[in-house]
Amino acid sequence: MLNCGKVKLLISDMLKQRIQEALKRFTAPKKSCSCGCNTCDDTSPKLALLESKTPISEGLRYHIENGISLQENVFRIGSKKYLQLFAEARMLNEWGNISLDENSKFLIENTDIGKFGILEGKKVPLDLPMLNEWDLEENKKKKKKDPPIGKPMRSSSGGKAYKVYVRDPKTKNIKTIRFGSGGLKAKIRNPKARNAFSKRHDCPNKKDRMKASYWSCNLPRYAPALGLGPKMNTFW
Repeated sequence: MLNCGKVKLLISDMLKQRIQEALKRFTAPKKSCSCGCNTCDDTSPKLALLESKTPISEGLRYHIENGISLQENVFRIGSKKYLQLFAEARMLNEWGNISLDENSKFLIENTDIGKFGILEGKKVPLDLPMLNEWDLEENKKKKKKDPPIGKPMRSSSGGKAYKVYVRDPKTKNIKTIRFGSGGLKAKIRNPKARNAFSKRHDCPNKKDRMKASYWSCNLPRYAPALGLGPKMNTFW
């Protein structure tokens, strides 16, 4: 079954695709030619920079040099660069430093794409409230990195000497498994103690990495990381 997060992402992707298709099909209302025949050659303005020395982003320069309208924005709809391109064109248009093609001009003058507002205490892009990818990208930067998976380390809590982070193969969630006691350090170099431990805990048959017994049995293999001396490729 799909969880709530995946459902939201699927809906968001569908909305992005629908809006992108609608924008590509969109054509600004054409004005009648001055003579009234409606058959004159199309001399509508193109997306162009009016002040050559005006600093612009590489994204906008690419659109201008390749004759690409804002309507056909090459960036993923709702993404940070998509919104920044509209904001930049909007600002240059207000300054009179850019010429807009009919479709771009219509979008700049009749929508708020590229502008932001506050919704429920969060900064969201206007005219794209359901596609808040900007917010998603900002959250990705703040997202904590996963802890090291499958690498035992010392533990100072939970009543055990060691811990390891393991990803559950079924749920994909990360689980903390605590195992071992301080007394293991004295026994790890003792062949008789290792043999007795292995037999007592049936170590050769411990295969489930989600169980503390697996990590206890394989502790000698991670000896260097735990401060227990050189690595030992053996069970207890």
